[in-house]
Amino acid sequence: MSIPHILFVPYPAQGHVMPMMELAQKIAEHGLRVTFVNSDFVHNQIMSTLSKKNDFGDGIHLVSISDGLEPGEDRKDLGKLTAAMHKFMPGKLQEVIEKINRAEDDGKISCVVADISIGCAFEIADKLKIKAVAFCPAAAAQMAVFFSLPKLLEDGIIENDGNVTKKQMIHLSPTMPPLNTETFVWACFSDLATRKAMFELFAIGSKYMKLAKWILCNSAYELESAAFTSFPEMLPIGPLSASNKLGDKQGSFWPEDSACLSWLDQQPACSVIYIAHGSFTIFDQIQFQELALGLELTNRPFLWVVRPDMTDETSDIYPKGFKERIGSRGKMVSWTPQVKVLRHPSIACFLSHCGWNSTVEGVSNGVPFLCWPYFADQFFNQTYICDVWKVGLRCDKNENGIISKDEVKSKVEQLLGDNNFKERAMNLKEKVVNAVSRDGCSNKNLSNFIEYLK
Repeated sequence: MSIPHILFVPYPAQGHVMPMMELAQKIAEHGLRVTFVNSDFVHNQIMSTLSKKNDFGDGIHLVSISDGLEPGEDRKDLGKLTAAMHKFMPGKLQEVIEKINRAEDDGKISCVVADISIGCAFEIADKLKIKAVAFCPAAAAQMAVFFSLPKLLEDGIIENDGNVTKKQMIHLSPTMPPLNTETFVWACFSDLATRKAMFELFAIGSKYMKLAKWILCNSAYELESAAFTSFPEMLPIGPLSASNKLGDKQGSFWPEDSACLSWLDQQPACSVIYIAHGSFTIFDQIQFQELALGLELTNRPFLWVVRPDMTDETSDIYPKGFKERIGSRGKMVSWTPQVKVLRHPSIACFLSHCGWNSTVEGVSNGVPFLCWPYFADQFFNQTYICDVWKVGLRCDKNENGIISKDEVKSKVEQLLGDNNFKERAMNLKEKVVNAVSRDGCSNKNLSNFIEYLK
């Protein structure tokens, strides 16, 4: 009897690749064959960060295809990247599947697991008579937007091109938290071409979702009971990182600075502010320096992830004399092993962009949040953190659109001066850990899915 062979297809962005790779590893651990398809650019990024070529373990084979852009083009221009993918990806993906199936008599692709935004993968799987499964790396609430697109159009909340007719708060279901129409994933892009390309991505994904046999979500019922109850087609199987005992995550686009863990070892328990804004956030120089000065004003130790491309400045980006004044109290690194950092006993709070991976990683470790969303689903995740779970506070902008140094200092003091935030965070952690434990809902769903694949 042949071993099932599963093909994984993520959207080519850090926050999509990593959770899907976690799912792929869990499936490979059960003896199934896995082929993971990245874009050439993402594949090269990941391979350059590995210490050895077989870091992905047995059973996972990495392949890559073109994303349609030239080597030097900007992959952070999501409109351009998405438009190129629409054009080039379907043909390339079909070629990969057909090549594998020609070469393998008893190892043909038996199932395609694709990101919810890669609608062409479901279409190709259907065309080649292969089972298809959808994976949502974001909150179930974002998946609910997929399911709600026809009604949003029918009710005139959005137009055919995704344009939001007016700013308003809406409920996708009576029990779900309100959603600001201006924070739809595609609507937050000011560039019209990008907005249109991102909406098309959603619309195509929504259209082909009915071809998926399973719709899996990297979330837990305990985190989003209203969304999962309102849209029972979705099955929670996460947070996948919460069941990762070692805290090792594969698929990082940047080399991780593990030396920061030794620095954390030297800090008192629950003392360190951890600051990380994900892989996309860009700061102008004024905002970057206000954040730096705010961290200085807290008089607390801090670990700050500062990517090389985080600002447009090429000269020294820090305020004059900042590094000398903070000395060893602050540590700036280009990237961290984030799950290990958030599990460290010295971490007091997480100043975060509220990407879903960062959100569930913080929640899974009982860490309170300071929220600083940048774009897309991050604003709704902030709603969960501050209004639903009540484990964090918003950082508010002033009249000039800047989060000031005094605001940073004030919110750190407010968050860490109220033990209720930590208490609620620890209670939520317990629920999430139970969800991925042996008898938990997420773990049972994942086990059932693996049995289905077998």
